[in-house]
Parts: sequence; C-alpha cells; structure tokens
Amino acid sequence: MKKLIIISGPMGVGKTTTGKILCEMLGRTAFIDGDWCIDIHPFIGNKETKEMAINNIIHMTRNYYNCSECENIVLSWVMSENSINRIISELSNLEVKIHVITLICDKESLIDRWNKDLTTEWRIDEWLQQSIESLEDYSCRAGTILINTSNTPLCDVADEIFEALI
Repeated sequence: MKKLIIISGPMGVGKTTTGKILCEMLGRTAFIDGDWCIDIHPFIGNKETKEMAINNIIHMTRNYYNCSECENIVLSWVMSENSINRIISELSNLEVKIHVITLICDKESLIDRWNKDLTTEWRIDEWLQQSIESLEDYSCRAGTILINTSNTPLCDVADEIFEALI
C-alpha cells in the first residue's frame, strides 16, 4: 500500500529539509512542498489563495498516487488541523496509508534555524514572530506523531520518522 506522509509544523521548524531527506531514505517517493502550491508573486495569503493551495495539493497528491513509479508521497507545509483533515477527507477514497507528523521546536532553535536559512527570501522578522507565536498551537495536536526538532540534526528527525513508518 502506498504511503502519504504529511509533515506539518510552524515556519522554520525544518519540515522541507526533513521531508527531502526522508524522500531519499524511502526511495520512489514524490515530494510536495505546499509552498509550491501557493507560489504567487507578490505573496498573498488569504482565504481564496489558501483554498487554491489545498486544491493544488490534493490534485498533485492524486497524480502522484496514480503514478506507478511512486510508492510514497511526502507533503510538507504549514497546515492547520482543519487543512490536514480536509486533505485526508478528500483523499479518503484512495488506498493509501496516511501518516501525520507534526514538527515542533523551542523558540531558540527556531530562531537559530531561521537565521541560518539565507536562501529563503521571505524569512523576515514579521514571519518569524508569527512562527514563534504558533509554536504552542502545534505542540498540542492530537492524532499526530509529534517530534521535537530542538537541537536535533534534521537527518536524525528524518530517521525517527522513517522508523515510525516501518
């Protein structure tokens, strides 16, 4: 049975890097970064564009599911519980095992990762503050594998997810 691994958490926690490492470990794995599904310039994050992004994620996931070369799909994005539930509901007719992972970290680790990521143009103080404020919301999610990435190399986080999938 194919697997869909949904990795969520606040901005800067290490979702994309962990997801890409996990793809390499699993092999025959498609990677979807939710940011690709809402890549509008200038960025507009409102109800309409978030709805479009979720629809794009669902569409891409279905296409990868239908591809015989893909055994696994890793989806990485900042998602509310409602968004995750909607994605799961829309994909409920597929024969796929869904694993929901939430990455969290402490404030100091988040700030450190944020400041080291020089390649992402939107890593600005306003978004950092929003991410810090969301840390508590992510730390109490039910029905998810919760992994704390504080002071942990992301390759070790990917190992932990890999072990949980077996």
